[in-house]
Amino acid sequence: MEQIDRTSSSSSYEDGPAPLWKLVLVSAIAAGVQFGWALQLSLLTPYVQLLGIPHTWSAYIWLCGPVSGMLVQPIVGYYSDRCTSAFGRRRPFILSGACCVALAVVFIGFAADIGYTTGDDLSQKLRPRAITVFVVGFWVLDVANNMLQGPCRAFLADLCAGDANLMRRSNTLFSFFMALGNILGYAAGSYQKLHKFLPFTKTEACDVYCANLKTCFIIAIVLLMSITLVAIYFVEEKRLTPEEIEDDGSSGGVPFFGQIFGAFMGLSRPMVLLLVVTCLNWIAWFPFLLFDTDWMGKEVYGGVPNQGKAYDSGVHAGSLGLMLNSIVLALTSLFVELAIRGVGGLRVLWGFVNLILALGFGMMIFVTKVSASQRQFGPDGDALIPSAAVRAGALAIFAVLGIPLAVTFSIPFALASIFSADSKAGQGLSLGVLNISICIPQIIISMTSGPLDQALGNGGNLPMFVIGMCAAALSAVLAMVLLPKPNTSAKLTLAPSGHHEA
Repeated sequence: MEQIDRTSSSSSYEDGPAPLWKLVLVSAIAAGVQFGWALQLSLLTPYVQLLGIPHTWSAYIWLCGPVSGMLVQPIVGYYSDRCTSAFGRRRPFILSGACCVALAVVFIGFAADIGYTTGDDLSQKLRPRAITVFVVGFWVLDVANNMLQGPCRAFLADLCAGDANLMRRSNTLFSFFMALGNILGYAAGSYQKLHKFLPFTKTEACDVYCANLKTCFIIAIVLLMSITLVAIYFVEEKRLTPEEIEDDGSSGGVPFFGQIFGAFMGLSRPMVLLLVVTCLNWIAWFPFLLFDTDWMGKEVYGGVPNQGKAYDSGVHAGSLGLMLNSIVLALTSLFVELAIRGVGGLRVLWGFVNLILALGFGMMIFVTKVSASQRQFGPDGDALIPSAAVRAGALAIFAVLGIPLAVTFSIPFALASIFSADSKAGQGLSLGVLNISICIPQIIISMTSGPLDQALGNGGNLPMFVIGMCAAALSAVLAMVLLPKPNTSAKLTLAPSGHHEA
């Protein structure tokens, strides 16, 4: 959730905006953060199943993302606005968040080893101690990521000192480094021999897949901490004095939540419709974002977690697909404004790409059926690698879905800014409310996907993909039919939003 800056215009650079190189250093932290997010999205759902958590329950672990997105970021943002540390307002939270990320990924990467050391039986499929360590690390990681991102964006705004052009440039830099972090993270996750660079990562309790994941997270720690330390050392911050803190008249609690409630009560009809379309859109997206690599391992490669190499090979192929998805996303982001003019407006483009998303889900179901009909097994009973056509088709789906994802990261936020122009709530609050409409679908999908897949798909992913296809098609129709035409005289800046900030 984007931070709501309720302090007056006290900037870290009251004498003028910071030079561009300082914006680059702070924006680069996004690459380290997103490198970890990419590993989460591509590797962790399969990993929890390797530890013995059933597919039915694995989705519940993802509940921390939206919960922390709705709670942690606004609270951290509120207190970072009012922090009087000699180290600055934002930097204490940025450094603390980075250290918590490092601690969390140690728990995640070494969960199998810690579980084995404390008594897990490797002959049993379920490893309860490793699962406990992993879940604690996973939730700490989500909280820490949300603790880190809000102050980073606020720090950039401070450095811009009210310069609107520089703010747009800093948002572009932040988005660029997020895309770069995605690409690097997915590339690392897709390389099956990465653990050979750190041979100690492969242990009795940690097989090749686990060792690769452990190596990826060690790289993530080094990358994030290096960038963060360089940024906070070279980019100074003015100390905020108690006299500069705006007295908002609250004696306790966090006034942010009262503001959010007031914003909901005063929403205009266009904004309500936007929230509905956004909610449907993300109900469509989350089955893909949470289970894409698991789909490659199970449905495309025909593998079973903890049995043979097919599942692991499919997961790594899925990470390659996510890297292609990120490359297409980054390239598409450069042409969104041109596409808007070409198709006749924001809502038309958003509706059109949602149809592409629905078609993508349909093709995932088709590829699943084709792969199942062609599947062959080796002497050991493990599924053989699917045909080149099936693999190419699956990777093509990943790549093409980068197009609607790029639009999803920009147009809803632009529409929220336009629709809120005449409302009592500011744009920051409107974007905060919009983010809640993204968090709620993730909670819904996380709570329902496991039971539905188990009941209707024998532990597979197809039932949720069918729901995603229907939600995408419905959101496409509503975007083009119900959403009002935005005010074309409003100033529009389409700086893509950061990926998966909930």
